[in-house]
Amino acid sequence: MGARALRTGSRQVGIVIRLCGFPVSNYYNKVKLVLLEKGLAFEEEFVGLGRAFPRLDASPARKIPFLEDAGTTIVESQPIVEYLEDAYPQVPLMPADPIARARCRELITIVELYLEWPARRLYPQAFFGGAVSEETRADVARELARGLAAFTRLAQFSPYVGGEQLTVADCAIAMHLPLIALATERVLGTNVLAELEPLKPWLERLAARPSFERVAAERTAGEAAMAARRAARERQAKEN
Repeated sequence: MGARALRTGSRQVGIVIRLCGFPVSNYYNKVKLVLLEKGLAFEEEFVGLGRAFPRLDASPARKIPFLEDAGTTIVESQPIVEYLEDAYPQVPLMPADPIARARCRELITIVELYLEWPARRLYPQAFFGGAVSEETRADVARELARGLAAFTRLAQFSPYVGGEQLTVADCAIAMHLPLIALATERVLGTNVLAELEPLKPWLERLAARPSFERVAAERTAGEAAMAARRAARERQAKEN
């Protein structure tokens, strides 16, 4: 009997899905939400960045998240969630129709490539005490305007981002947009998503779901733990 035959719904007999990374990462939480919404049993293993975490060697690019299942490792958040959709189809999080599935992928790609990725250039100043140049701010603002125009054309919010069904697009995009909003408000002086009126009720609708509530709580706890570790390092540096 093969490993796949041992899986039934949300029960896995003798096989454990392991999600590796840390709960402050929006890409980690994208995968975690898919696991939770599918009702899959899984373990989490804290794997940070840098040489202190040899477990990163499981990822070819030494990045998180990565997922271990059925004796193999899957890397990069989008291949991971599509693997979960293929391997565990009992609770579908992508539409059955091929065009609708493509639209779901389009939404994720637009947000991650043309909104989250440019906004990431602001994160050093927004979240880590660094600074970004005026030139970088101007470049990011232009890129975000293009990305937001594309996303606005595709997003439906009726009631979910891709239509009537909750999909992996909701799990992904709900993890990215609040970060983008906060980063742009802090660094550019304006929340570039402020005029996207359906955004707030959509996020509130998702926040009421148990899976999103759990991820938010554990992300907050992770942020507090990260801040405590940073403060401890700073104290140690001063003492030395």
